[in-house]
Amino acid sequence: MSGDMDYGKLPPESADHFHHLDAHLVATDALMTTLDNIQATIEAKAMMCAYGSAGYGKTMSVNSALRKLAPDITYRLELRSGPTPRDIRHGLFRALGLPGEPPTRPIEFDTLLKETLSQTFRVLVCDEAQWMGRSSFEYWRHLWDDRNTDMAVIFAGGDNCYKVLKREPMLASRVFIWQKFQRMSEDEVLATLPVFHSLWAGVDPQKVRGIDRAAAHGNFRNWGTITKHMLNGMEQMGLTEVNDELINWVYSKLGGM
Repeated sequence: MSGDMDYGKLPPESADHFHHLDAHLVATDALMTTLDNIQATIEAKAMMCAYGSAGYGKTMSVNSALRKLAPDITYRLELRSGPTPRDIRHGLFRALGLPGEPPTRPIEFDTLLKETLSQTFRVLVCDEAQWMGRSSFEYWRHLWDDRNTDMAVIFAGGDNCYKVLKREPMLASRVFIWQKFQRMSEDEVLATLPVFHSLWAGVDPQKVRGIDRAAAHGNFRNWGTITKHMLNGMEQMGLTEVNDELINWVYSKLGGM
């Protein structure tokens, strides 16, 4: 986010694409499922957990769905490095755009947040939720459970947020929808890439399958990185299409090959 005025807002669609590629949003199965699940969560004023390994499109799918369903009532927090309930309080204070200075006492801070969250319905998004521990998830439950607050909560994070929530029955029982993000199948990769970026239109499907098996592994973020390297390599080599030389050049840029 670029500054205080942007904090808490949904990022523009251009920010969804890794490496700022001039790419298109693709209606993958995961994205369409996310749209349905978030709509149901909003209608139920409930809690949802979107989880899975890095690079499978959780944040992109959640942001895209909320731009369509609730752009004006969504408030987004991105937490890092083991956030505490105090961090969440201050994050919400900024995201909600509350005036003045944050209260210094937790009980006063909680009263302010509950009063604010009772005024009108809001969707609160906690991105990078895998950084949270039990006490932080409990704080979200504390706010959501209050009989006066009016909100839906969406957690988006790695597998650890699923593990933490599932270990605590009182927390897990509050989650209305669990959505696991997984790697794309090879068939979905073949269908998605030409729509995602024009570079892949007309590329031999066997070449695409080979790249996926060797380097991308059905991971959307990996494909974004590979696409960026492909474009750079084509420019440097003066190529107009993907060939084996270019593919091997890209592999030389990737670790773990």
